[in-house]
Amino acid sequence: MARDAGISASGKGIRKVAEAAPEYGSASRAADQGAHDYLALLGLRSFDTATLVRRLRNGISYASFEKLRKSLGVSTQELAEAVRISPRTLARRRKAGRLQPDESDRLVRLARLFAAAVELYQGEPDAARTWMMRPSRALGGASPFAMARTEVGAREVEALIGRIEHGVFG
Repeated sequence: MARDAGISASGKGIRKVAEAAPEYGSASRAADQGAHDYLALLGLRSFDTATLVRRLRNGISYASFEKLRKSLGVSTQELAEAVRISPRTLARRRKAGRLQPDESDRLVRLARLFAAAVELYQGEPDAARTWMMRPSRALGGASPFAMARTEVGAREVEALIGRIEHGVFG
């Protein structure tokens, strides 16, 4: 993947998504941080693995849920289902302002997949959103968004993205 001023295509796409929503603050500047640049989709500013693990252990803020929801262009209910949070639990999380560690981990997983889709579509978030929601024969008729509900499904989506990037469609 070509780089421009040290920013990958994924970073550019994430920057597009982040800049489209002013509430991201400095998250768009953080898109050139490297391997964890997808965290900008959650409004997170720390991009090293050790900090990410600590944040996940403590649970990330409910605001991160809302930021990813807006980036993906899905309803609160759709995202809650994708991250496997019941409506009543989500209401409690909104009130508390924080997700639990397992919920946070699933939200980060979905952000990582969306960022990979943005990179696949050369920094075009709209194309990535469409791809994420469209059923795929390669995924047994499920959409990448639906497959992301489990770690096994998310890995299959990542593998599919890798095959597409390398021109292997079978």
